[in-house]
Amino acid sequence: MSRRPFDPRLLRRVPGTRRQLGLLGMLGVTAAVLVIAQATTLATVLAEAAGGHLDRAALAGFLGSVAGRAALLWAQGTVAARAAATAKATLRADLLDAVGRRGPGWLSGQRTGQLATLAGRGLDALDAYFTGYLPQLVLSVTVPLAVLVRLFFADWSSALVIAVTLPLVPIFGALLGWQAQAATERQWRRLALLGGHFLDMLRGLPTLHLFGRASAQVTVVRRMADRHRQATMKTLRIAFLSALVLELVATLSVALVAVPVGLRLLGGGLALETALLVLLLTPEAFLPLRAAGSQFHASQEGLTALDEALTLLEPEPPAPTAAPPTASTAAPPTASTAARPTARTAVALVDRECDLQPWSGRHDEIRFESVTVEYPRTTALRDVTLTIRPGERIAVVGPSGAGKSTLLHLLLGFVTPSSGRITVDGTDLAALDLARWRRQLAWVPQRAHLFGTSVADNIRLGAPNAPLAAVREAVRAADLTEVVADLPDGLDTRLGERGHGLSSGQRQRIALARAFLRGAPIVLLDEPTARLDAGSEAAVLAATRRLVAGRTALLVAHRPTLLAEADRVLRVEDGRVTEQQSAAVEITTPPREVVG
Repeated sequence: MSRRPFDPRLLRRVPGTRRQLGLLGMLGVTAAVLVIAQATTLATVLAEAAGGHLDRAALAGFLGSVAGRAALLWAQGTVAARAAATAKATLRADLLDAVGRRGPGWLSGQRTGQLATLAGRGLDALDAYFTGYLPQLVLSVTVPLAVLVRLFFADWSSALVIAVTLPLVPIFGALLGWQAQAATERQWRRLALLGGHFLDMLRGLPTLHLFGRASAQVTVVRRMADRHRQATMKTLRIAFLSALVLELVATLSVALVAVPVGLRLLGGGLALETALLVLLLTPEAFLPLRAAGSQFHASQEGLTALDEALTLLEPEPPAPTAAPPTASTAAPPTASTAARPTARTAVALVDRECDLQPWSGRHDEIRFESVTVEYPRTTALRDVTLTIRPGERIAVVGPSGAGKSTLLHLLLGFVTPSSGRITVDGTDLAALDLARWRRQLAWVPQRAHLFGTSVADNIRLGAPNAPLAAVREAVRAADLTEVVADLPDGLDTRLGERGHGLSSGQRQRIALARAFLRGAPIVLLDEPTARLDAGSEAAVLAATRRLVAGRTALLVAHRPTLLAEADRVLRVEDGRVTEQQSAAVEITTPPREVVG
């Protein structure tokens, strides 16, 4: 796809840049006027000096024009830099918001390293586009037009030669630009793959060391970096070739004007002042086009990243839901994830919040009515009809991959039904304000994600304004008091990435403390005792009993320890949900990984 020098989607997505870009246009017009004034006054000064006179007024005008162009150059740089900063900040915020809206179901199918590269290095490359290319693009329109108009009244034949040769610069630039665009896209893909693979390797470094594959991955990263270097060098070769061609075309075009002007001046057919004016203005007509062509190549990486970011930010068309999130990629439900990833009506509902039904803050019955969830290569749930009554605790059992977690993801809004519907108090969940609905939910996944901040801030994730006393009460309820007391700074201890420094049981109890502090009436637990040793499991189980007391709870269980807390037990197998008559049921237990 051929990339345009300016993408109008930018103005729609980042309206804050409209004022700066409009100001750049005004500065471009002013610059054209100053170019004409500078050339005219300098021609007058030189012509008068050749006759032995000094035109002080023309000299003052020339000096004023030079000073004006210098000030204008500073103003253009300042405005362009502000436009770049506004665009980068807005696009980064919108990218994060888009990831939140699409939810963990969408994110699980993406390479987070590539998204990080786009939001970081990719958008940073917009600096060259805004501060280098866009100002020259404006000048390449205003200055040549002003020069042609001025020369038409001074020497129409020279103006005609310039008008004929001027289009050669953008024509040759476009021909080389197509090649540069393809090379830059290859370079960007190499960079995105390198960033994504490097991030994956860092995350899996302990596993790589364990299996003796770390050195092999170093070789892979080195090979990918070398491919990116080669792609970068190819892009630079095209850029240097383009600069050579544009300089050659501009130089020959100036020569086609300068030679006849010199001959006519020697023959007495042209006044010295007019000849000087033509010779001074002709290079000015070609200079912005040559500079724009050179800056275009420097801004190609930013343009590629901008196109990818704007494409990612476009509203997602209604489509079948994506694969469900894994526990390692799913994030806790917050107000920022206030839209469904893909659904029959979710996009329209999120875009038109005025159509959303207000949530009353309580619930009577939650009903699944003939709900089917289909993924591209499998059906997770088939024709599920289920009623969850207030205060009821329901355990969900079944083999791995049967669709148990999908039930939770439906209530969380990470997945939407392919057919059927879910109602709360008789209202379709798809018609509810999803952000307000999620505030009624507390979710404890198999692998809770902890952020690189303090223990208190991690617990406050679902209730950011909670006082310290409430945080301490949640710590006590989750049986974390001794753990926090052993930390260097207590609740202010800053955790490592993903909770590094805590055991799996301690991380799970922090997730339970989050749920206690949130105080939601509906609790969703996705096997909170998985991968724990007996001691940690007992502590988590005791905290879970306190958490579900008096609340509506849906508990996914691989192990029998949670079944005693359930009023009912549902079995999910091959996408079908059936109710067990007794809690004493045999469940399929995955291989147990015991972690302290």
